[in-house]
Amino acid sequence: MSPIGKRKKRVGIALSGGAARGLAHVGVLDVLHKEGIPIDMIAGTSAGAIMGAIYAAHRDTERMLEYALDPYWKKFSPMVDPCIERTGFIKGKKIKKLLTGFMGGDIDFADLKIPFACVATDIDTGEEIVLNSGSVPDALRASISLPGIFTVVKQGERYLVDGGLTTPVPIDVVKAMGADFVIAVNVNPDVTRRMGKTYHARVAAKKPPNLLQIMMQSIYITTYSLAHNSMSAADIAIEPELGSITSSDFRLAGKLIYRGREATEKALPEIRKKLAEL
Repeated sequence: MSPIGKRKKRVGIALSGGAARGLAHVGVLDVLHKEGIPIDMIAGTSAGAIMGAIYAAHRDTERMLEYALDPYWKKFSPMVDPCIERTGFIKGKKIKKLLTGFMGGDIDFADLKIPFACVATDIDTGEEIVLNSGSVPDALRASISLPGIFTVVKQGERYLVDGGLTTPVPIDVVKAMGADFVIAVNVNPDVTRRMGKTYHARVAAKKPPNLLQIMMQSIYITTYSLAHNSMSAADIAIEPELGSITSSDFRLAGKLIYRGREATEKALPEIRKKLAEL
């Protein structure tokens, strides 16, 4: 039986985007899983979509930890397939292959062990697009499609990009799935706190930001307020202390997982108390 006793309400987890910082979600899910906190459904955006999908497929955080700490994919360069298309610099076929491996195959949403949905954005209309049917790796590929970096994903008549542009933390999505109690995790620190060693080295050298840095910072500035303000709609808000860890610091997986665990362990008393009150 769950540590909070007999329950009638369903618990949903909403996981934010954040690129490398999304690895902190592994620590969050690991604590919730091992402490017996029920996870009835998950919604994720971008990096949060990947972590949520892997958990929904396997209901096993040991596998997630193994993947997160694997040094091969963190080199990232083997995963990049440059292209000359006008919609992005990276095709994303290698990334999709990696995602398919994480999922255990090109599985369908219907085959997941836990209900799951992820979010993308229609680049033409600016609409939030909730993906919850068909191929999970295809949906993840759309949800992580950073504008200008990855090529857009065509779905029917729509062209999809990263879900963080419209829904950095998919709290309303997981509520629409039927969650009565929502634990939301935001791994995006304040814009000024994201400035890691690369930023300080550039400032010291009196160099302007390059094109990639401008594009990424523009996205962060746009999405931070959305993410931060949306957290008030959750029953429990978890925001790991990630300081100046940047969106490209995949090599810091161990530290990111630790910070996710740390923040969740601090939130456990409140989680148990509120669940017991339901």
